[in-house]
Amino acid sequence: MDNKSVKKRILQLRKEINFHNKLYYEESRNIISDYEYDIKIQELIKLENLYPELKSSSSPSIKVGGKITKDFKTFMHVAPMLSLSNTYSNQDLDDFDKRVKKNLNIDKVEYLCELKYDGVALSINYENGLFKRALTRGDGTKGDDISNNAITIKTLPIKLSESVNLEVRGEAFISKKNFKILNDQKKINNEELFSNPRNTASGSLKMQDSTIVSERRINCYLYSLVSGNENVVNQEESLNYLKNLGFNVPTTFRKCKNIIEVKEYVDYWENKREDLDVETDGIVIKVNNLEYQKILGNTSKSPRWAIAYKYKSESKKTKVLDIKFQVGRTGAITPVAILDPVELGGSIVKRASLHNSNEIERLDVRINDSVYIEKGGEIIPKVTKVITSERILDTGKFKFIDICPACNNKLKTSKDQAIHYCPNYKNCPPQVSGRIEHFISKNAMNIEFLGPETVKGLINNGLIKDVSDLYLLKYEDIIDLKFNIEGEDKVRSLKNKSCKNILGSIEKSKENEFSNVLFGLGIRYVGKTTAKKLAENFKSIDTIISASYDEIIEVDEIGDKIAESLIKYFKDSENLLIIEKLKSSGLNFTQEENIKLKSDKLKNKIFVISGKFKNYSREQIQKEIEENGGKVSKSLSSKTSYLLAGENMGPKKKIKAKELNIILLDLKNFFELI
Repeated sequence: MDNKSVKKRILQLRKEINFHNKLYYEESRNIISDYEYDIKIQELIKLENLYPELKSSSSPSIKVGGKITKDFKTFMHVAPMLSLSNTYSNQDLDDFDKRVKKNLNIDKVEYLCELKYDGVALSINYENGLFKRALTRGDGTKGDDISNNAITIKTLPIKLSESVNLEVRGEAFISKKNFKILNDQKKINNEELFSNPRNTASGSLKMQDSTIVSERRINCYLYSLVSGNENVVNQEESLNYLKNLGFNVPTTFRKCKNIIEVKEYVDYWENKREDLDVETDGIVIKVNNLEYQKILGNTSKSPRWAIAYKYKSESKKTKVLDIKFQVGRTGAITPVAILDPVELGGSIVKRASLHNSNEIERLDVRINDSVYIEKGGEIIPKVTKVITSERILDTGKFKFIDICPACNNKLKTSKDQAIHYCPNYKNCPPQVSGRIEHFISKNAMNIEFLGPETVKGLINNGLIKDVSDLYLLKYEDIIDLKFNIEGEDKVRSLKNKSCKNILGSIEKSKENEFSNVLFGLGIRYVGKTTAKKLAENFKSIDTIISASYDEIIEVDEIGDKIAESLIKYFKDSENLLIIEKLKSSGLNFTQEENIKLKSDKLKNKIFVISGKFKNYSREQIQKEIEENGGKVSKSLSSKTSYLLAGENMGPKKKIKAKELNIILLDLKNFFELI
């Protein structure tokens, strides 16, 4: 074949393969066999290898994979990937509708309803119409770069119909039909079956070899245009725009004039969704107007302009074989029902949480009882009902333990008597290991080569007592370290490569931001988002340690419980000693300043921010002040230039500002100032 003929054949093959991909993945149809499809793909790859000058970055041959990813780098999302608030009733939908109307100060709101697919959220970037990068959700702020694997997804275009720059969000999933095909192949090979489509898609996208990923038959639906087209004014238009660009957009969305039509859509799909070839667990309801979405804004975790209606979880009957007790890292005792294994939501369930003593009392659950279980929020199994009519033997009410099952200390109870906890905070083994396991977890210090079993082995061998000891470990300390794996009888030991990986990941963790370290300390009620807010507001651990209760609760969305917990934690001399040791090891206890100045209009001006502000968080206002050259203080003094006053500001601050002749500003005055 001459070059011209080869080029013609390559273009023809690409066109045919793309056509068959679209039929199979978007319309669930195939008009040729898998064998015929594979012949076409192999011919295309062979021709492209023989004539490399005719290769194209948008060729469907790329979907076959072939790249090895040893490390998944992380990148910041253009906009945070937030989680949706869940609702389970019509009353919740009415409440959402009222909140939206009240915040927008309007009487009518148009919504767009979409099915909520049970898959893996992806954020995908395109430059000049070409695929650039795909990220996982990660911690919501930054995600793992899984581009080599995402590019193998047949319905994710490599080249768009327009040369545009944009970021889109979508859901990667494996259809029910394709999941069955994968497991049928596993049966033929006498291999362990995949548990469920969602976990299979998630695990596949984090594999190192993209060739294997390409064989997993992953699909992707697009549901959000994050940036890239300012002419799009509502959610419905954005979905149609994405479809025209070549994305796989489901056709099941519907525009609803009001909340009544939303409920009709919810009712329609409750049973109808079972006929779909993809797992769904609810409906996503979004305010259709994009300008309204901006006005409503977000909380630290969820958008205020969208909500997820979750359908009632699948329920299964089984038997309680035993009730065990777990000790968490905070000392809380959680009763767990050991179950006769049962399949639920695509996985085998052997345990279910009973939460606390009040829940055991409410259910009146006993060993040998027949019970119904379901997955709360489709994830965590829980006992929902005891079938008392099938109770054969009256063994009497189940008694909650009063001694810690791990260290034999007498348990205490919280004020409401629902939570039992072990007060032996410093020496109870599960609490010690739990705190260290929290510290090394992905969202904290991300010490990836150190697992829970190895941590227990380090503790049992007297090598670590707290998190600061991790940074003192040496190769000779851990080589041949013995430890047990849960569910295995044999004892394992660390070898050369594992030791080097562990020490390398411990060293690498020193690069983490201050907020990661703060979250990793495991202070009660201080989650990932709270740690970020504290780091951004106080800038260093020393400032937080010396902060008063009033200064802490001034931070946006931080209340009494968190403030009291922080003060209690930093009063403990042993906690302070651990922090000093971590400082000595080189961990980051200060917030880096990366402020790009817009102007110097507020140079030498000091602001105190108090109260709440409509449409703006305190962090956003603080950023505006700093980007215009000003500074933010936590408390009023003679050096304060302005008190920026929001709603519900304490009267004491107003009085003190008047005494010190400090100028009072509202949000409108402030923006006029800059």
